[in-house]
Amino acid sequence: MTVSVLLVDDDPQFFDIVQAQAQQKGCTLTGASSLAQALRLTAQQRFDLLLVDLTLPDGNGLELIAALEPEQADQAVVVTGHPSVETAVRALQLPVLDYLIKPIEGEHLRRLLDRAIGMAALRPERSEDTESCGELIGNTPPMHRVFEQIRRVAPLDVTVLIHGESGTGKELAARAVHQYSERSGRFVAVNCGAIAPELLTSQLFGHERGSFTGAVKDHAGFFEQAQGGTLFLDECTEMPLQLQTHLLRVLEERDVTRVGASASKPVDVRVIAATNRDPLQAVQDGLLRADLYYRLMDFPLAMPALRDHMADIPLLAKRFLDRFNRRQGTKRTFAPDAMDQLMAHDWPGNVRELKHVIQRAWVLSGEELKISHQPLHPLRPLSQAHEHGSMPFRVGMTIDEMEKQMLLRTLAHFDNDKTRTAEALGISLKTIYNKLSRYQQENRE
Repeated sequence: MTVSVLLVDDDPQFFDIVQAQAQQKGCTLTGASSLAQALRLTAQQRFDLLLVDLTLPDGNGLELIAALEPEQADQAVVVTGHPSVETAVRALQLPVLDYLIKPIEGEHLRRLLDRAIGMAALRPERSEDTESCGELIGNTPPMHRVFEQIRRVAPLDVTVLIHGESGTGKELAARAVHQYSERSGRFVAVNCGAIAPELLTSQLFGHERGSFTGAVKDHAGFFEQAQGGTLFLDECTEMPLQLQTHLLRVLEERDVTRVGASASKPVDVRVIAATNRDPLQAVQDGLLRADLYYRLMDFPLAMPALRDHMADIPLLAKRFLDRFNRRQGTKRTFAPDAMDQLMAHDWPGNVRELKHVIQRAWVLSGEELKISHQPLHPLRPLSQAHEHGSMPFRVGMTIDEMEKQMLLRTLAHFDNDKTRTAEALGISLKTIYNKLSRYQQENRE
C-alpha cells in the first residue's frame, strides 16, 4: 500500500522538511510549486494527504481546495506563514482537515502522516476488472461507451452537451471531460436553474462596480473564473432565452463583456452544458434556442439511466459504502440479502437515489447494512408511491424533508416551471431558487 502526499508550496526548505518526514513514514511525496501544477496533479491522481500553502505564485491555495471533490478536500490541510482572519474563515467554509501556521511542529506533521496512513489502510483496493473514467465507474457496455466517448472528446476543443435523467452523473461526466482534457484552469460548475434569472447574467459574465444597485465592487463572472479551464452549465434549458443569445455570442466570439463595462475580455474556456430534458424536445418547446442547440451539440453525450445498466449496482453500492466507511473510520458491510433488495428496485432517481439509500441504510443499520430496514422497505418506484399527485409522509419525517419533497414533487408536476410552482405553494420565486441552490449543495456533500 502506497500512501501519497501532495505538498503545494514554492518554499524548497519546507519541501525538504516534509520530504524527510514522509520518507521516515514510508509515504510518497509529490511537490507542486504553483496552483496550475497542483490543479493538473489533482486532476490526474487522488492523494491521501494534501498540504496546501495559501500564497502561491499564480493564485491562492484555497482555489485549489475549492476545486477538489469533497472526498479529496477532506484530506487537505492549509499551511501558511501569513495567517489572517479572512483566510481562516474561508478555510472553515471548506471541508479542510486543518488550518496550520508555519513553522509546523514535527510531531504535528507526523500525526498528519499517521492519519493518512490509517485512512489509506481502510481504502479498498480497486479490482483489476473495474472500469472507471474520472469518478464514474461501471463494467457494463452502456458505461464503457460513455467512457470511450469522454476519452475521445476530452482533448478536443469542442463544446459538449450532456443529457440524461436526473441523478445519472452528468456533472461527474463533465468533470471527467475536464480531467482528461489536460486544461490547466479550474472546473467551474453552475446550476442555471438554481440562480434567479435576473442574477444569472451578472453571475455568468461578471459586472463592474456601480453597474446596478448593490454592485459595490467589481465581480468576475463564472467565465472569467474558469479561464483556461472548463465551465459546466447544468440545467442549461432553464436559462432565459435572452440570456441564451448572450451565451451564444460568447461561444462564437470567445470574449465576455461584464455588465456595465464598455470593453470585452478574451476568455479561453471550454463549455460543457447539461440538461435532464430531451434537447431537441426542449427546442420544440421553446426552452432552448435552436442556434444555441446546434452550437452546444458539437458533441452530444447521453448518460444512461441506472435501469439500463443494472449490473453496475453492486459496484456502485460498494463504492458508496466504502466512502462512508472511510469517512467515519468504520468497516461496515452489506447484509446477505441487501444486494437482492437493491437489484429489485427500478431506481427512478438513478445513481443519486442509490447513493442516498446506501447513506440512509448506513445511518440506520449496525455493522451489517440492511436495506430492508424501515423506512427504506419496500423500495418501490416513485410512480407507484405517489399516485394521483399525492405524497405520503412517514412518521418521524422532519419538516425540512417534507418541505423538500413537496417542492421537488410540485416542480416535477409543473414540468419544472418555477413560476407556477411558486404560485401553487404560495411562496416567492426567490425562495424556490434559494432552496434549489441549497439542495444542490447538499447533493454534492
